[in-house]
Amino acid sequence: MDEQLFFKKLNNLCTSKEIFYFLSSLEVMSDTMASGALQKISEVEVDDNGLKNPGLLENEVFRALCFQFEFECSKLSNTGLLNALQALIKLRIDPQSTLMTSLLSESIERLGRGQLTAENLCALGESLLELEGPSCATLEQIVNHMQERDIKSWSPREIVMAYRILQVTVRERKQCQNLLNRLNSVTLRTVSQLSPNFASVILNSLVVLRQTRAVLLVAALCKHSVKHVPYFTDHELVNVLEAFLYFGKKMQIFTEALERHVPKSICTMHPQTVSKVMQYCCRKMILSKPIFDAVAEGFISSADRLTTDQIAAYIIPFGTLNYLPPSASSLFRKLEAVLHTHLRHFQPHTLLNLLHSCVLIQRYPINFLPKIFSPYFLQKLQAQPPGLNRIVMSKLTQLFLTVTLECPFYEGPKLHSKYQVKAFPTPQSSPDVHLFQRVKAGLLYLLKKRIYFASEVSTAYFYVVDIEIKLDEEGFVLPATQLEEVHRRIALCVDGQNRFCAHSHNLLGKEAIKQRHLQLLGYEVVQIPFFEIESLQNTRNIADYLHKKIFPCTYGLSS
Repeated sequence: MDEQLFFKKLNNLCTSKEIFYFLSSLEVMSDTMASGALQKISEVEVDDNGLKNPGLLENEVFRALCFQFEFECSKLSNTGLLNALQALIKLRIDPQSTLMTSLLSESIERLGRGQLTAENLCALGESLLELEGPSCATLEQIVNHMQERDIKSWSPREIVMAYRILQVTVRERKQCQNLLNRLNSVTLRTVSQLSPNFASVILNSLVVLRQTRAVLLVAALCKHSVKHVPYFTDHELVNVLEAFLYFGKKMQIFTEALERHVPKSICTMHPQTVSKVMQYCCRKMILSKPIFDAVAEGFISSADRLTTDQIAAYIIPFGTLNYLPPSASSLFRKLEAVLHTHLRHFQPHTLLNLLHSCVLIQRYPINFLPKIFSPYFLQKLQAQPPGLNRIVMSKLTQLFLTVTLECPFYEGPKLHSKYQVKAFPTPQSSPDVHLFQRVKAGLLYLLKKRIYFASEVSTAYFYVVDIEIKLDEEGFVLPATQLEEVHRRIALCVDGQNRFCAHSHNLLGKEAIKQRHLQLLGYEVVQIPFFEIESLQNTRNIADYLHKKIFPCTYGLSS
C-alpha cells in the first residue's frame, strides 16, 4: 500500500483492535509504516496512568511487528528505527529486553558514525531522557553533534527537544552558549507557531539555562503565552509563571487572562498551581480581586487537603497586599480550624510568615502567639535558615507590638527584649526621593523655616516617621527639636508608588499596619499619597495642598 494512503487510513482508527485488524490485511509494509503503526498504538493505548490494556502486548500482530524491528534493526531507516524506539518506550516495553537493547545499540552506533539528521538527534535525545534520565552520557554526544548542524530550518518540535536536552546536560553554559544563541535566534522566528506545551517547555528551559540576555525571545514568549492561559495544563502554567517571575516580566494582558481563567478553574486547579499564581501576584504586587476572591473560596472548600506550604501560599498574599475578600470571615475561621489541626506540621518560618501576614489585615492569631513567643519555638527559628536575621526579628517584633497595641486583653507570654529590633528595616518602603523632596519643599514654603519639621524620625516603638511636626496646646508649630510642651505630634506618611499595590491606590499591608500603629501610639497620621501630589504644578500648589491636609481648621484663614 502507498505510504500516504496507509497513514491516512491509520490516522482514522481509534482502537488497537482496529489497528491490528487493519495491519493484518496488509501483505507488506515499510519500516516507516510499521513504526508509524506502533506510534498510533501507543497514542490510543497509553494515558496518564500508563498502559490501558497490557494484554495487547501479547497480540500476534504486535509481536510480529516487534520481531521485525528486533531482528532487522540494522536494515531500518533512521526514521523507522527512532520512531519505533519512542513508541515502544511509551508502551512501557522492558528496557532490558533484547528488542529494546537492539534498537538502542543500533541508534547509538549510527550517532557515532554521524548518520543521524537533526530530527533524528532530537528523537534519540527524547528517548534517552525517557529511558536513562539526564545522567545519560550519550546526551552530551548528541549536543556535540547539534553544535555542528545548521538549525535554521528546524521544526518547533526539534527546537523544543534541543532545549530539553541542553537543559539537562549543560553544566557549564559557556560550553554551549553559541548553540543557545543560535537556538534562541531561530526560536524567536517561530514563536507564533508554538503550542501551549512547547511555549511552556522553552520558557522553563530558558529559566534553567539562565538566558537573561535572550530579552526579545523571552518577551515574545511571554506575550505569546497570554492566549494560551486557558489551555495550559497545571504544570505548564507553573512553568510560565516561574518564567515571568525569573525574568521580571509583568503584563497587564497576562494578568487579565489569569483573571478570566482562575475563577473558572479554581475547583479543578492543582493547589501547587494556585500557590504559584498567588506567589506571582504577591511578588509583582498585583492585587487582583477576581483571583483573590476565587482563591479565598477555594481555600474555604479545600483547605483540609492542602500542605502547610500551600496553606501559607494561599493566605500570605492577602496580608501582603492588604486585602480582605468578601468571604473574609469564613476564610479566617477556616484558617484557624486548619491551624489547630496542623500547627505542629508547619515549619517555624512558614508559621511565622503566615501569622504575621494575618496581623497586617487585623486578623489576630491570639491562640497561637504563646507558641510563637515561646523560647522553644524561637530556638527552632534560629536553627532553621535564614535563622533570626533582621527581617525575621522585625516580624516577631511587629507581632508583639500588634498584641500590645491592638489586643490589650492578651495575657500570654511576651517576646523577650533580646528578640526585638530597635527599628524596622525600611529599604523597600523608604520614601520616594523625588516625592519626598517636593513635599519637604512645600512644607518649607508653608512653615517658612526648616526647624519646624523633622524627617525620618525614629520612634520609641520601632517605626520611622517620614516627617514629624510638633504642635503646642494652642496648635502652634514647635521647633522639631523641642521636647517640652508638645501637645500633638503629626506624622506625615509620604507614600510613593512603592507603598501601594501595582496600578492601585491600595496601601500594602506593611504600610497599613504602620499607619495604624502610629495612630495608636498617639500620632495624628496624615497620608500624602503620590497620586494626590503628582498633578500639582509648583511648590506653592504643594504648600496649599499640605496646608489643607495638615491644618484643615486654619485653611483659608491666612494668605
